[in-house]
Amino acid sequence: MTEQYEVIVVGGGAAGLSAALVLGRARRRTLVVDAGEPRNAPAAHMHGYLTRDGMPPAEFLAAGREEIARYGVDLVRDRAVDVVPGFTVSLASGRTVRGRRLVVATGLKDQPPAVPGVAERFGRDVLHCPYCHGWEVRDRAFGVLATTPMGVHQALMVSQWSKDVTFFLHTVQERDLTDDDLRRLAAAGVKVVPGEVAELAVEDDRLTGVRLADGTTHAREVLFVAPRAEPRTDLLERLGAELRETPFGAYPVVDETGLTTVPGVWAAGNAMGFAEQVVNAAAGGYRAGATINGELLMTDLDATP
Repeated sequence: MTEQYEVIVVGGGAAGLSAALVLGRARRRTLVVDAGEPRNAPAAHMHGYLTRDGMPPAEFLAAGREEIARYGVDLVRDRAVDVVPGFTVSLASGRTVRGRRLVVATGLKDQPPAVPGVAERFGRDVLHCPYCHGWEVRDRAFGVLATTPMGVHQALMVSQWSKDVTFFLHTVQERDLTDDDLRRLAAAGVKVVPGEVAELAVEDDRLTGVRLADGTTHAREVLFVAPRAEPRTDLLERLGAELRETPFGAYPVVDETGLTTVPGVWAAGNAMGFAEQVVNAAAGGYRAGATINGELLMTDLDATP
């Protein structure tokens, strides 16, 4: 038996919960399908969200789930595995649900560089976002691992939080750096080290250095990396949503409210872009929820004789 909802929200992170909160308060029968895999799960705290700075991500999401429940929103811990126009969503448990509108807030998965030790320490002393964690590790000995020429930008950015920054070229060749790159790195006081990184040095469960393939070790306390983003766009692709290629993967083409090229389908949070922080994701979910409610209202009024 297929259960009917007005709106199905796939994804129980900041974006999905925010959309559901707006819809629940608007008295819309709403279901949130949450696989329980938030992008920021490796982090002990989230930052940059006014009044919630430093709050553990799990605590933030638990509070959000409690809030939507107060407005009658249903939440199921399950995974959406298929969707067809209509929108009938098949869940991993075997359950099927149908909604008049669909919000895809499935986020993305970060794949850290394949250097021994990096994945194990990701979110602790191996980081990717200075805005998220820079203040907490300020003035320590930073390393930056280059996996693309874009690593230069990351090395320059983190120099705001420490004056001791070493840029490990790793798989990037020195010839790939432009004159402007080298000039800016020098101006920022960033030390450039060629050679492939072999592994991280760890003692007493803390990062102590970066070891190169030639055996030399550079003492470092924090390492910034650029993970490869894997947008979770399977459901959008199944519905035929148009995607756009970016340096961080393929994301859906959306308007200012998050509406995709498929009528009735919205994307929010990291499902629509790599750089959506928690505060951005929550705002995007709010816009999507409010827009959907208004659209449903006008659709129903126009259909009334």
